[in-house]
Amino acid sequence: MRIPRLHDWDLTPAEGRALQERLAQQIRLVPLPEGICLVAGADVAFSKDRGLVFASVVLLTFPGLEELEQSNAHVACTFPYVPGLLSFREGPALVAAFRRLKGTPDAIMLDGQGLAHPRRMGLASHVGLWLGVPTVGCAKSRLTGRHGEPGREKGCVTPLLDGDEQIGTVLRSRTGVRPLYVSPGHLADFDTSTRLVLECCRRYRLPEPTRQAHLAVSRFKRDYQEAHRQA
Repeated sequence: MRIPRLHDWDLTPAEGRALQERLAQQIRLVPLPEGICLVAGADVAFSKDRGLVFASVVLLTFPGLEELEQSNAHVACTFPYVPGLLSFREGPALVAAFRRLKGTPDAIMLDGQGLAHPRRMGLASHVGLWLGVPTVGCAKSRLTGRHGEPGREKGCVTPLLDGDEQIGTVLRSRTGVRPLYVSPGHLADFDTSTRLVLECCRRYRLPEPTRQAHLAVSRFKRDYQEAHRQA
């Protein structure tokens, strides 16, 4: 993918928060495009001893969810762990992995938040602005907001709220399991983001794009560590 530079990553936490507030003004909440044929999932992993961030992107057909392509990248981890600023730790590796992707997805799903963020600039929103492609955040836990409990059946939802503002959707992706936290990143909205995640949930709690990306980045990290242990 051809990806123009949006900003420098070498920032302090205070500069990162200020940048998030400025970038949040650029987020567009619109329905996902109709006729999605290609969906990508992306995930990251860390190597604390080597100071590296690993990222993998898996491109799948939709609705068949068959893998077409995979790309990987690793970069040095230069940003400290600060809640609410994880995109500055994970973003450089993700952008590098997407740059190596030959195909262009119609929508991207990331293991993280989108709008459901204190400054409305979670990982999915931040990456969406970098790529200019519709993005959806699908997180396993809540970062901010409040919600009631969705019904126990697969497909049940309840809004995730910050005051009176909806910032995401709490989705039961499989009957009787813990719900997922879905929020639009960029060029997506609440209804179509939730629908896409649900349509990508097959046998497991997690949707296939992010589940496959998690497996891919775990293999990538393991293979890298084994190769460099032998060297």
